[in-house]
Amino acid sequence: MKKRLVSVFAAMLALFSVMQTAVAASAPPLSQLKVLKVSSPSCGVEDIAEGQAQTRCDHAGPNIMVYVLEVGYGRAPRVALDGFEVNGTRTPVCAFRNGNLTTCTPGEKTVGYLYTLDLAGKQEGTFTFSNTSLNAGNTLSTQLYIK
Repeated sequence: MKKRLVSVFAAMLALFSVMQTAVAASAPPLSQLKVLKVSSPSCGVEDIAEGQAQTRCDHAGPNIMVYVLEVGYGRAPRVALDGFEVNGTRTPVCAFRNGNLTTCTPGEKTVGYLYTLDLAGKQEGTFTFSNTSLNAGNTLSTQLYIK
């Protein structure tokens, strides 16, 4: 009886570990990471172009917000301004059939996240954002000098 119970338990444990692996494998790896916008009371909203190394506008002053798009699933982002941690929120992003990204509605598949990051009184400096894929192990990073 004990051998049978141990066998059943071992089979259930093996099945559970396979199910966990299958679920983790379904998460898409990080494929894109970019700063979309920087906003501040002094400049309004500035769109950040692909490859842009610094803001065009002088965003110096309080209440600077940075918006970062992450496509894929990451573990735990590391976000900083000149090495000091920056906090924020994230919102799930889904894709329309035509490929455009949008905020998710119930039942849609999340393909990434939009991070809204508050520099909390910090002003000028190098903004950095990096994350490692949940299951693929690749790390993506981006940086932008905010003036």
